[in-house]
Amino acid sequence: MTFVGALSGPSASMRKLLIVVAASLLLLGVLKHRQHAAVHPGPGVLAAAAPVQIDLDHGAQLQKGDTTLATRAHFDITARVLSRKDYPSRADGDLVPVDLAMGWGRMSDSAVLANIDIRQSGRFYYWHVDEFPIPQREIETSSANMHIIPADDDVKNQLEQVRAGQVIHLEGFLVDATRPGGWHWKTSMTRDDTGAGACELIYVERVDVVPAP
Repeated sequence: MTFVGALSGPSASMRKLLIVVAASLLLLGVLKHRQHAAVHPGPGVLAAAAPVQIDLDHGAQLQKGDTTLATRAHFDITARVLSRKDYPSRADGDLVPVDLAMGWGRMSDSAVLANIDIRQSGRFYYWHVDEFPIPQREIETSSANMHIIPADDDVKNQLEQVRAGQVIHLEGFLVDATRPGGWHWKTSMTRDDTGAGACELIYVERVDVVPAP
């Protein structure tokens, strides 16, 4: 005797549930994209001043989970967000959930930035030009990739709203981070460096979006 069988597919109710879940995930993705969609201000320097840094001779030690943060300098910056990059937990996103590429001086001017391609990847900020709208060294010293450590959930929630093109004010501390076992992450202490190690690691206690002019 021969038996012919078939594997049953998902029930109608299960199919409906899968459709609802897929639609919900799609909606969340759309909302996330809109939340972080760039704004496009008109030409003109939007953040003229360079960051203000006050080095500390005897900094404090802060604790974030198993990470110890040693404060190196008080840091205050008002700058344009050139790009943002969010990172998951597996990429140390629990400590540093977002990197912000920031620009000040002429690197906050839309007329200049229109000629510079900017992207972020792997905790680095990259730029490319076909022809320099301003001198190369000015690009290098008037912009930086900044690793952001939110001081608390309120700051983290505020950072979630930050969009490329906005001018924001951040206040906090440049820090070095260490963990048991030898892991470490050091901050840059100058805006004049480039390449690996040139990013600022900032413990942010305050974030404000500066109203558009």
